[in-house]
Formats: sequence, structure tokens, C-alpha cells
Amino acid sequence: MELIVITGERFGQDSCPEGLHLGGSEQKLVEEMFRTGLQRLHLRKPGASERQLAEWLERIDPQYHRRIVIHDCFELARRYRLGGIHLNSRNPAVPDWIPPEMTVSRSCHSLKELAEWKSRCNYLFLSPIFNSISKHGYGSGFTAEELAGSGLIDAKTVALGGVTSENLYVLKGLGFGGAAVLGTVWKSPDPVSQVRALLSSLQSLHQEPF
Repeated sequence: MELIVITGERFGQDSCPEGLHLGGSEQKLVEEMFRTGLQRLHLRKPGASERQLAEWLERIDPQYHRRIVIHDCFELARRYRLGGIHLNSRNPAVPDWIPPEMTVSRSCHSLKELAEWKSRCNYLFLSPIFNSISKHGYGSGFTAEELAGSGLIDAKTVALGGVTSENLYVLKGLGFGGAAVLGTVWKSPDPVSQVRALLSSLQSLHQEPF
């Protein structure tokens, strides 16, 4: 299973409801996450301008740009040679210039939507799997029985919503290929340590017999 971190919606100290607790910039924390082993980060700042997103990327060491997937202003993916683009209601179409080495992903909120898009993307988020941490009152949308019986959960499906180190084993048992986190990381007093703990839990799961 792969771990994917999604950025907070806003910038700087307001990038998440709890703010940043280590006194550094969001980009500095992201670079620390990459150094600790994170392979993929989704840059999601709804409403941000192309200039704001470009300035955010300028503050990241270019060696990490290939690990970043962007949710808006897709032209920046080409300019900065990012790892991929993520489709959403604001940006529903794949640009015709996307090279084969760049991933295309999308968020799904139903099994029907997941089935519709599975063959058209490299991977898909499915949410909410557990009760959301970042969105108060946003409860789980699926039962384990529904997910297990759907025949749709596989290596291309990434679980989003309420993912923690404690419930990763449930996702492995259901066959998810990855887990995406937002509130678990950015509401932590130490986001980098939280990522390190999640990566360690995933590594332990990989070593356990299934």
C-alpha cells in the first residue's frame, strides 16, 4: 500500500484548521515528509490562483516535484514537471498534452463512480471510508461488506477519509492499494512525525503474512 498526503486547503499558518505547529512553512514540512520517505503528495488549494500555486511550488526543492500531483492549474504540472494531475469538478477533463509518465487521478464518492472511472485513470480516491477527521460530521459512506462485495477495490483504489495508523490494517484486508490522509497529518502537533508513523505502520503491514 502507498501513502498519499493531501495538503491543507489554505496557505501558510492557515493551511489547516489547527495551523502549523512546528513554526516552519508548509513547504518545509512537506520537504521533511519527502525526506522521511513520502513518495506522493497532492497539492490541493481550491480557489488559489495560478500565481499562488506557482509560488508554493517554487519553495519546494525541484528534486521533489515529480512526487507532487496538482488539483488545479494543470499547466503548472507541465511547467514544473510534476508527477501528475488530479481531476475534480473544477477541472474534469484531461489536457491533451499529458505525457504518459504523468499520472491522472480522480476522486470518487460512490462505487458506481469508481466503476465508471477505473479504466480511465492511473488511480482513484474513494471516500469517505471512515469518519472524516478534517470535515466535522462527514461520516463513513460505505460498509465493509459493500466494499468487499463490490469487486472494485484493488491496487488502483486509494482510501480517503478518517485514515489513521490504527485502521490501515482494515484497508489492507479490503484490498486497497493506498491510503490518502489530510486531517490525520495536518491536525497533528507534529505532522512530520505523523507521516513517519503512518509509513512505519504500512511497512509493518507489508511484512506481515496476509
